Amino acid sequence: MIDQQDQVQRAILIHTMRYEGLDYRDPDLRLIEAQGLAEALDLIVVDSHHEPVRKIRPGAYFGIGKIEELKALAESLNADVLILDDQLSPIQQRNLEKALQIKVIDRTGLILEIFARRARTREGVLQVELARLSYEKSRLVKTWTHLERQRGGTGKTGGPGERQIELDRRMIADKILKLKKELEDVKRTRALQRASRKRVPYPVIALVGYTNAGKSTLFNLTASADVLAKDMPFATLDTTLRAVRTPSGRDVILSDTVGFITDLPTELVAAFRATLEEVAQADLLVHVRDISHAESDNQKRDVELVLDRIVKDMPVRPPLIEVWNKVDTLDDQARTYVRGRAAASGRDGTTQSVCVSALTGEGVKELFDLIDHELALDAKPLNVMIGPDQGAARAWLFRKGAVRHEITDEDGAIHLQVRLNEHDAARFVAQWPQALDSQALPKTYVSTSMKQKSIGNCDTEI
Repeated sequence: MIDQQDQVQRAILIHTMRYEGLDYRDPDLRLIEAQGLAEALDLIVVDSHHEPVRKIRPGAYFGIGKIEELKALAESLNADVLILDDQLSPIQQRNLEKALQIKVIDRTGLILEIFARRARTREGVLQVELARLSYEKSRLVKTWTHLERQRGGTGKTGGPGERQIELDRRMIADKILKLKKELEDVKRTRALQRASRKRVPYPVIALVGYTNAGKSTLFNLTASADVLAKDMPFATLDTTLRAVRTPSGRDVILSDTVGFITDLPTELVAAFRATLEEVAQADLLVHVRDISHAESDNQKRDVELVLDRIVKDMPVRPPLIEVWNKVDTLDDQARTYVRGRAAASGRDGTTQSVCVSALTGEGVKELFDLIDHELALDAKPLNVMIGPDQGAARAWLFRKGAVRHEITDEDGAIHLQVRLNEHDAARFVAQWPQALDSQALPKTYVSTSMKQKSIGNCDTEI
């Protein structure tokens, strides 16, 4: 990993282009993304370039000639770190460091280092530490090249004892076991919290998406929160939950989650399992996309790959809608085109999409209208009649955002057309069994002698 020193370190950044055509991402944009990751660690990138690779060498990744070129470049630029935007084996990393005489870090190590510096909560620190230890366990060979043995016995007789590398591996294995036990406690706590929320119950909406797509900015806007939202990768690592009331009056829980990225390390997915279960068990996933990014479609593909890994063990995958964020950064022609695509979405099995700007608030009302629609798909229509003294029942229905039509007759009885899911309907009937009206609303209620109200826009702020 990168040494955390007081002085700023100078880095050379290389994105390798393989001839096998394995990378479907634009190499220039991939290089820019990797540079953003390096700068997130306060590194000074003194050189960044593409490097064509015909064949990856199992010993040191590059051939001898290329290694000599890189060594000369590092010496001329006085570089401290070489960042390779690819995955390195422990042997490759060790041999490159030995040949270049500088620190070498691959893409996985770079992302893990960012996570280590950004984690703030106890849970986040535990998860990142577990991921780092799992990554470093196989890389001890690069630290202990001499493999000296610790003497056994009293010093007079006995066997050679453990090698230092064996001792360190055992210590790391013990730490990993301890961290996993602590994270099991976190997992149980989260399960209890989810069970408690289900008793409320408010639907949980999880914001997911590529890192730096604007999830936290949208979360702050809609939930009146103040989580860190900056133009940098992985500004958010710790899941944040807030209760939100939509314009229709529906109460929901909004969840801001960690961002995804291309080649997200498997160690992180495994370590963040407890956190990512919040995504897998959400009632609705809102995929926030940076629609202004040149590789928005490829980023969508990467997010979907990670989601597939998260929800693969779930019996039912949560429904998903897309938020096309940052439309305020598009020119008029591009905005018109994107809006047309969003308006046409949802047909022929495609994902329903909505255009928004988390910075200006544009499109947020349309987003919550879509959320209300998705959450109401499993709701069933009911006719309810309550007396003028049963204001609590009426208020409960309005808090749920369930009321579609309301009429008050001459006797003061209130007749409502509502939509409730099976769970909420059971709760309502259990609390107010006499309120359920088995007959449809009589047409005679619509007269000049009655007070009639149609439910329109709610005044409640998001």
